[in-house]
Amino acid sequence: MASELKNMNETPITLYSGTPRYIGDEGQFSAIWKAPVRGPVRITRTGLDGDEQADRRVHGGPEKAVHHYAGDNYAKLATRFPQIAAELVVGSLGENISTFGLDERSVCIGDRYRVGSALLQVCQPRRPCWKIDARFKTPGMTAYINESGLTGWYYRVQEEGIAAPGDACVLVERPPGAVALMTLWETWREHRPDVALMQAIAAAPGLTPAWVARIENRLAWLRANPGTAATA
Repeated sequence: MASELKNMNETPITLYSGTPRYIGDEGQFSAIWKAPVRGPVRITRTGLDGDEQADRRVHGGPEKAVHHYAGDNYAKLATRFPQIAAELVVGSLGENISTFGLDERSVCIGDRYRVGSALLQVCQPRRPCWKIDARFKTPGMTAYINESGLTGWYYRVQEEGIAAPGDACVLVERPPGAVALMTLWETWREHRPDVALMQAIAAAPGLTPAWVARIENRLAWLRANPGTAATA
């Protein structure tokens, strides 16, 4: 099984890390600016050595240890926002890992990837916030990323290890019942999503407890309000 998955999906990585800096005129910090990692780096349970988060209430931690963003998404963003196309380069959306050939439609919750010697598990989509608009000085980017589902995703680190630019990102396991990230995102954004599909998403192996609770709360609302539109 592992060899079949490896043949199906093996792609080289680029790596990024950064430290917080002031963003906009808000007097707040963000670590959305990342620099390329040039050599081997240790991936721990809380992320890449040397990488930091400005607001640990909503960023970082074991369930958001490593952020992966699809390199292919940048061309889509540049088409939508041509005025900043030159700035939309791989690594500019705050990711730690980027690849080409993987995206939100092909990656599933619960997928396990071998990156260098580390073992990472996809556990949730990224929920983009206002800092993307501020970073690029382009209102509407966050809204577009949310609407289109070009969100990227987070890993939990199941085995710590060392990775370097150019190492393979190898899919080693896709659990039964896995749900694509885009399926989760599009279903969640429906005004009145299908209850059975929502139940299947909540049961997806590897989904973070926070997302499970969020979906179960919405399911309870849907059952208590049949025929009424519910918003995310």
